[in-house]
Amino acid sequence: MAEAKWYVVHTYSGYENKVKANIERTIENRGLQEQILEVSVPVQDVIEVRNGEKKKVQKKLFPGYVLINMEMNDDTWYVVRNTRGVTGFVGPGSKPVPLTETEMRTMGISSGDISYDFAEGEVVTVISGAWLDTQGVIKSVNYGKQTLTINVDMFGRETPVEIGFNEVRVER
Repeated sequence: MAEAKWYVVHTYSGYENKVKANIERTIENRGLQEQILEVSVPVQDVIEVRNGEKKKVQKKLFPGYVLINMEMNDDTWYVVRNTRGVTGFVGPGSKPVPLTETEMRTMGISSGDISYDFAEGEVVTVISGAWLDTQGVIKSVNYGKQTLTINVDMFGRETPVEIGFNEVRVER
């Protein structure tokens, strides 16, 4: 079984909610709940002033797009691609490209039930990127951005470096 990832689907403008409803109906009818896990139209609450009155309305964050968490295979691709109102997946040609972890975080999508427990003063080892195999001491934790500020030894001086949660291993 393949791993489910987030994909972006382009739709006709204004059809986002109809596409979401149609895909959810097809998932139910074809029993694809194990392969297509979630269909989302991201919205945010905005306060508009019209005729001197404030009204709370929901605006689509990405008009013309729907986000889908699914396993990519021939069946799921066919179901989504042939849904009325869908013009295609976002990606080069006809090849859908999943969202990266960074893109998902900036959109406020969590990649699952992963919880991190970091404390200031803990020693961590960097496991990827430019600082690979470097050890440092945690000086601050930002759970919103999922980053740590660690002090590393560079040229004989303590230097602060910001690094992602998934790029370190706690030394215990």
